[in-house]
Amino acid sequence: MTLKQTPSQTVGPYFAYGLCPEQYNFDLKSLFTTVLVDHETPGEHITIVGQVFDGDGKVIGDAMVEMSQLDAAGNYPKSHADIGRTGFRGFARVGTGTDPEKRFIVQTVKPAAAAGDDAPHVNVIVLMRGMLLHTFTRLYFEDEAEANSKDTVLASVPAERRHTLIARRETGAGNAVYRFDIHMQGENETVFFDL
Repeated sequence: MTLKQTPSQTVGPYFAYGLCPEQYNFDLKSLFTTVLVDHETPGEHITIVGQVFDGDGKVIGDAMVEMSQLDAAGNYPKSHADIGRTGFRGFARVGTGTDPEKRFIVQTVKPAAAAGDDAPHVNVIVLMRGMLLHTFTRLYFEDEAEANSKDTVLASVPAERRHTLIARRETGAGNAVYRFDIHMQGENETVFFDL
């Protein structure tokens, strides 16, 4: 008898509770939170806000979003000492189930551009019920138009779909707010990458 590879199991709606326990008021410590930075972290402090939508345009209340990025100087933290010195953690994890509007809200600094022609961006992973594998996408900033025009990854996306990767800057009090909605399917489906 030859055994064949089996598919990944769906993670169900419970993963956000287990991976973001503090957000869901469980008595466990979260390894990662919605905040990538301390108040003293150098750079322009920003807030990223968005919702995850299904193919019918309904907001998903049990998705989980992970984000990783460079700091304002173009570096990832390499050690606990780096994090202690700068206050920049480089990674966030947030479930969409505790906000009244089913949003993800992440506090960070606007990243610098990586080496080469990369525009400032945030790497985004989405996990949710019914998905056998998580999805990968990127968030770019609308006020970085010149850098975006040179980015090789963004240039690889068909021009008519690039807008699905651009976070829109909103006006408001305090930190700059960038709105980035993720559409899993449908007419405005976000571009996802095979990694």
